[in-house]
Amino acid sequence: MDINADYSDEGNPVILKSEFILSLCENLIGVNGLGAKEKSIIDRCTSKVYRAYQQGNYMGVAPTLHDFKEELAKQPEKEANDIAVAMELYTDGTLNTFSKNTNVDINNRIVCYDILELDKDLKTFGMLVVLDAILNRITVNRQKGKNTYIFIDEIYLLFQHEYSANFLFTLWKRVRKYGAFCTGITQNVDDLLQSHTARTMLANSEFLVMLNQAGTDSKELSKLLSISDTQMGYITNVEVGEGLLKIGSSLIPFKNEFPKDTKLYKLMSTKLNEK
Repeated sequence: MDINADYSDEGNPVILKSEFILSLCENLIGVNGLGAKEKSIIDRCTSKVYRAYQQGNYMGVAPTLHDFKEELAKQPEKEANDIAVAMELYTDGTLNTFSKNTNVDINNRIVCYDILELDKDLKTFGMLVVLDAILNRITVNRQKGKNTYIFIDEIYLLFQHEYSANFLFTLWKRVRKYGAFCTGITQNVDDLLQSHTARTMLANSEFLVMLNQAGTDSKELSKLLSISDTQMGYITNVEVGEGLLKIGSSLIPFKNEFPKDTKLYKLMSTKLNEK
């Protein structure tokens, strides 16, 4: 629920935050559970819960998800109470991990968000919260004139859920003009290419590094990126460190042989038998 004055380029940042909270509520209730009336209530409560924080020039303590649920419960409509009840598990129940202000220092130069051990019922919710936290950091850094570098490992996981995929797609497009550089990393290209959103992002990315690919992955990549059979040879049954770069419309093969008898190699290697 954190927000700052630069969260949006379109005037009132609460408008964009309302879209984010709508995604959270859709995740909790289901897309078919939110009609026009429910969406209007959520938008109204978002504006109300942030009013005092905005009037205080975004200083002090930001409202929490628990505050938002309490605001919903104050509304006269039955639909508002239904949404509040649906949120109780995530604000007062056993999955209330993200309902309060954080006790983790996220102002370090390097921040790592690890969602591996989140409960499966909290996974999508957690993905959305983390992506929004990253967007907040980007906007703060932009105001300070700092670049932000984002690395998302196992990015295919974010495309397994509609809400996190859509939010990531929006973030992927927006951060370029915010002085941020977003990099996605995955070994599961086949899983990634099953998502239409991921395929669109991949096709529109200016810089790609492709290493050795499995047969099914190679075929899909070839179609999507218009890679010839000859060029596919550079990412099919090749040695470690060999691959293909896509820079704009150009495709460039590379071979990166790093000497193994160096301290730097031992430091970087993730192979257990080389530790």
